[in-house]
Amino acid sequence: MHGKHLYEYAVIRIVPQVEREEFVNVGVILYCKSPRFVNMKYTLDSQKLAAFCPDLDVEQVQKNLSAFKAISCGEKSGGPIAQLEASERFRWLTATRSSVIQTSKTHPGFSGNLEDTLEQLFNDLVM
Repeated sequence: MHGKHLYEYAVIRIVPQVEREEFVNVGVILYCKSPRFVNMKYTLDSQKLAAFCPDLDVEQVQKNLSAFKAISCGEKSGGPIAQLEASERFRWLTATRSSVIQTSKTHPGFSGNLEDTLEQLFNDLVM
């Protein structure tokens, strides 16, 4: 396994009506300890979300996902949580919660190129 990194990832989901437990996959977040890597990729299909839940405030969801991204990347605009270590940011973002933005359970894998792996997971699980 020379040159490969053990990573964890979770699928980011929009759950418009938490009580119904229905969701749409919109992104992926990936974490790897050794290079202190945390990154995420997401997309919002407004038409799909409107068909799924016409009352959903897609603009607010977009703002919240932007904050999620800022935290994952450790940007100052992500606030105090974004300043935590990579592992702490990933664990905070993937914690079980009952809100419109949720994540799947985390899953492991090995990768030689984390950015390529993030892209591949995004294409396989979201697109």
